[in-house]
Amino acid sequence: MEHAALSHALPAVQEEAERLYGKLRHLGWTMQECQLYAPLTLEINQLKKQRNAIVLGHSYQTPDIIYGISDFVGDSFELSKKASETNADTIVFCGVRFMAETAKILSPEKTVLLPAPDAGCSLSESITAQDVRDLKKKHPGAPVVMYVNTSADVKAEADVCCTSANALKIINHLPDEKIIFLPDQFMAQNLAKLTDKKIIGWHGKCIVHDEFDAESVKAVRKAYPGVKIVAHSECRPEVISEVDGMGGTSDMIRYVKTSDASTFMLVTECGLGDRMRAEFPKKQIVGTCSLCPYMKKNNLINVLSALKNPSEDQVIDVDETVRRKAKKALDRMFELS
Repeated sequence: MEHAALSHALPAVQEEAERLYGKLRHLGWTMQECQLYAPLTLEINQLKKQRNAIVLGHSYQTPDIIYGISDFVGDSFELSKKASETNADTIVFCGVRFMAETAKILSPEKTVLLPAPDAGCSLSESITAQDVRDLKKKHPGAPVVMYVNTSADVKAEADVCCTSANALKIINHLPDEKIIFLPDQFMAQNLAKLTDKKIIGWHGKCIVHDEFDAESVKAVRKAYPGVKIVAHSECRPEVISEVDGMGGTSDMIRYVKTSDASTFMLVTECGLGDRMRAEFPKKQIVGTCSLCPYMKKNNLINVLSALKNPSEDQVIDVDETVRRKAKKALDRMFELS
C-alpha cells in the first residue's frame, strides 16, 4: 500500500522517495514519510548541480540530511579535507561553526555556507585565543597540541592540531616532555593514561559526551551479554574504563564495521547510532545515546535557503592572517601523524 501511494506523485519525486526509502526503511521510516521529504531533497540536489555545490554531512546529522543530500559523510576534519580536493565552488557544511571554519581554512577560494549560523559547540566555545596565549606564558616552551574541535582563532595559536584518532601519535612524536593539550578535559585525561608525557589540559567539555556515566554502560553490558561497547574519547575516564574501545567517530564506525560481534553500544551522539543502523542493518545498536542540540539545528529548510540565497550570517569567513596560522598548525598535523 505504501508504494501504491506514490502512484499520483511526479516521476522524479517518486524516484527520489524510493531512493530515500532504500536507506531510511532500516530506521523505521515509511514510504509516506520519504515521499514528504522527497520534494525537498530533490530540489536541494538539483540546486547543488546548478551551483556547483557539495553538501558535507557530519555523522551526527539527521538521516534525511545524511542520506538525502550529503555528498560526503564523516567526521569534521575528514569532511573538510575531502571538500578541499573537489572542484566545487560552494561547500554547504551541515555541522557546527568550527567545522565550517575548518573547511574555509582548507578551501579559502571556495564559498563555505553554514545553514544554521547559530550552530555552536560547547567544547569549541570553552576556550579563546587569549586563553591559549595565557597558557603559553604560564608554561613557556611547552608545545600546544590543539584538538580540531576549536575555532579558527584558537587553532591559529597552536603548534600543531590533532584529531581524536591521531592525538596520541602526535603527542608521542613531539620531543617535549610537557605538552599543552587543548581544550577537552576528558580527552586529555584519557590520553595522559596512555603516554609518559606530562599533559597540561583545560576545562573544556562536550555537552553530549559529558552526559554519559559508567553505570549506564554497566547496565547495558548486563542486559546484553556479548555486547561490544565503544566510546568517544571525549567521554569521562570512568566511562572509558568500562568499554571495549575508545576513539573518534571514524574509529567507532570502523569498530562496528570490522567486528564480528552482532550487538553494539555506541557511547556518543545519537546520529551515529542511526547511521550504523542504516548502513549495517544486520547489526544491533543498543543502549542510550545523547542528542547534540547544536548539530540538530541544521535541517533541509535552512540548507535549501543557504543554497538559494544565503544570508550574510550563513557565509563563513576567516581572517586571512588567522587562516594562514591555523592552516600551518593543520599542515603540521600531517607531518607528525
